[in-house]
Amino acid sequence: MKTKRVLLIDALNLFIRNYIVDPSLSTNGHPIGGAKGFIKSLQAVCRIINPDLILVAWDGGSQKRKSMDKNYKAGRKPVRLNRDIHNMTAGEQEDNKNWQQERIIEYLNEMPILQSYVENVEADDIIALVSQSQALSEHHKIILSSDKDFIQLCDDTTILYRPIQKEILNKKRILEQFQIHPTNFALARAIAGDKSDNLPGVGGAGLATISKRFPFLSEEKAYTIQELVDYAENADSKLKVFKNIIENKDLIEKNYKMMQLYAPCISAQSAQHIRRMIGNPELTFNKTGVRAMMIEDGFGAYDWNDLFTLLNRITVENKGR
Repeated sequence: MKTKRVLLIDALNLFIRNYIVDPSLSTNGHPIGGAKGFIKSLQAVCRIINPDLILVAWDGGSQKRKSMDKNYKAGRKPVRLNRDIHNMTAGEQEDNKNWQQERIIEYLNEMPILQSYVENVEADDIIALVSQSQALSEHHKIILSSDKDFIQLCDDTTILYRPIQKEILNKKRILEQFQIHPTNFALARAIAGDKSDNLPGVGGAGLATISKRFPFLSEEKAYTIQELVDYAENADSKLKVFKNIIENKDLIEKNYKMMQLYAPCISAQSAQHIRRMIGNPELTFNKTGVRAMMIEDGFGAYDWNDLFTLLNRITVENKGR
């Protein structure tokens, strides 16, 4: 019997990538690449994955992480198109971007696709919760995102597909590429830091150095920060990186709390709601409505047959459960 596949999409990550680079314009000359590109990417990845269930997780921010560090994700540059739209002001472009994002939600509402948004909860935590759900324990989970934070979730049934890099990371490839086991990846990243989230790391301790100086992190055993500090204190070598790790234990602990997804930052009530949704999904497909929306939005000619065929299959199979 074929093992079922679940596609878990980091929605904002996918939208922003398409919004920036997809030059598609609607019939009225306004940018539509964020919305159209999102659905084109969905079709492209579905051709590869052929999923039986799709969940799209939207970012709701993270009050809990920002309460731990007010500088979390601070200083990020505003999202801008990588080209000029001469007939639109900066304000109009921002309104257009927001409209495109809202429009994607409307498109997905007409498709047999689950969507999840929880206020003050990041998409990372929603995807982590779903990937660890008992209801999907026998399924293969494919996470679609360019975010390295998801590497820590990869195991025998979960892989990460990074569309920008065009790479699929499973447990074996992660070990080959980083020499760090996924169960220890959040710990290694807590030491190295994450510039994209404005989380400083320990000086002189990149992932390559960490894997070299702490080779046991390639093991499946989940090591603790204290075990790494103890190792550094007892090491024969007096390398500066060991000294820096010992002196920055508090920073590593704070970073780990911010980065780890093994225990998602989500309330019990919200977690229960999401588990119910994936345990008993209600899936319908309004193909006529989707086509009408595409015409209204000026998508122009494009072959969506592969996506629509897959969505029809998901709908029919869900009704037969």
